[in-house]
Amino acid sequence: MGRSTVAEDRTQWWNEHAAGRPRPRFARRWPLAGTIFYLASAVPVGQRLDPQLIVLLVAYGLCYVTFPYFLLSHRRMRVRLPFALLMLVLGWAVLLQGASIYMLLYATLAIAMSMPAGWVLVFDGAAVAGCGLLLLVHNDVRGTPSDIGTVVGITTAMFFMGRLAQTVRRLRRANEEIAALAVSAERERLARDLHDILGHSLTTIAVKAGLARRLIETASDEERAVTEIREVEALARSALTDVRATVSEYREVSLSAELVGARAALRAAEIDAELPSAVDNVRPELQSAFGYVLREAVTNVLRHSGAGRVKVRLGRNWLEISDDGRGTEPAAAGNGLRGLAERLAQLGGTLQVRARPGEGFQLRAEVPAAKPVEVS
Repeated sequence: MGRSTVAEDRTQWWNEHAAGRPRPRFARRWPLAGTIFYLASAVPVGQRLDPQLIVLLVAYGLCYVTFPYFLLSHRRMRVRLPFALLMLVLGWAVLLQGASIYMLLYATLAIAMSMPAGWVLVFDGAAVAGCGLLLLVHNDVRGTPSDIGTVVGITTAMFFMGRLAQTVRRLRRANEEIAALAVSAERERLARDLHDILGHSLTTIAVKAGLARRLIETASDEERAVTEIREVEALARSALTDVRATVSEYREVSLSAELVGARAALRAAEIDAELPSAVDNVRPELQSAFGYVLREAVTNVLRHSGAGRVKVRLGRNWLEISDDGRGTEPAAAGNGLRGLAERLAQLGGTLQVRARPGEGFQLRAEVPAAKPVEVS
């Protein structure tokens, strides 16, 4: 672990990823701003310029104005290194034509703000050392040792400013990725909860409405038909409330309430149900998750199974629902079963689905028992 960390640090020291492409506003404004900064001190006033010096100054200025697009963009090192070397060569060529030592700042600042730390030490260190050697060899150089110290100080300050700017860019990108992941997770949560709520409620409403229609058509039991219609109305209102609560993330599913709803829905579908009378033996922290499991299982029984009997069993950390329907193996897990598996996985549990052709379908949710805490 330690060796891999050291290797990564060495890699970043020499091959650190560029800070990123210039922001659109910076990309639009920098050419004008860079030109103003360069012309403010690069063009000698009142001096006769040699044509060769003019060419060097123009080339050096073009490199300075365009360096963000070569050194700050997502470029490979085989592009960034030659460009940095070219800037230093042009800066030295201008310096040897009689310009001030401060002309090297345009190259050293660009390199310090955008290149990996190792290459900054190599390039800018060589440039500063060369300036010192040049002062010793040529006394007519426009500069003093204190000027070299000033160049070193300004370059060092811009080096740390460049690292700060890169850190800000990385944090900004990280925040954008976190925001995108949060939006995706919220969409998945909302889709899962709406499926769990509306799937069960609308299925129960459809079953009860169908039963009421048959009773009205046959005129066999008008009083029961009115009762079923009233329950349909109550279920519709309850579903609307649940949707609003789910969108607001305030809804809590109760296992006991789901048992009552399952009993009513199965009775309306004329399916015999063997349900527990209480849920006290289930761990409290599992009752909400098991409520979702029971709701989805009953919904699937009403929609797909063609069962005549359903049996629900509860344990302290498990729930099992079985029926005597067709027992057909699903081709792929739907949104409901996938959402249940995600809920249980958050609790460290599992969801087992077993089809028994000719004998029915079985759904079992189980969460491992909590390990006892050892007291020393």
